[in-house]
Amino acid sequence: NRRRGEVAARIDGRDYTLCLTLGALAELEDAFAADDLGELAKRFSSGRLSARDMLRVIAAGLRGGGHAVSEEDVRAMRCDEGAAGFARIVSALLTATFGGGEEPAQNP
Repeated sequence: NRRRGEVAARIDGRDYTLCLTLGALAELEDAFAADDLGELAKRFSSGRLSARDMLRVIAAGLRGGGHAVSEEDVRAMRCDEGAAGFARIVSALLTATFGGGEEPAQNP
């Protein structure tokens, strides 16, 4: 459900729902030493995420979606499309959480 910030993904041949809940976002603020959500969003919008960054986002998203996984568990997971598949999952999750950068509607 995109309205709730949820993203469906197939990892290790299993369907998962990922969501960056408030708790997951707080976890990412700590992991990236961000002072607030604006700083976190700015970091993600740079388009320069390392494999470690993607791992943290996917792990937090899986936990936010109700899956009891550790970062170690996620390190061992595989995506059919490899690293590109994980990058697409992260992109979809960040877009669902922070928006796609669309221009706000203007009043005439």
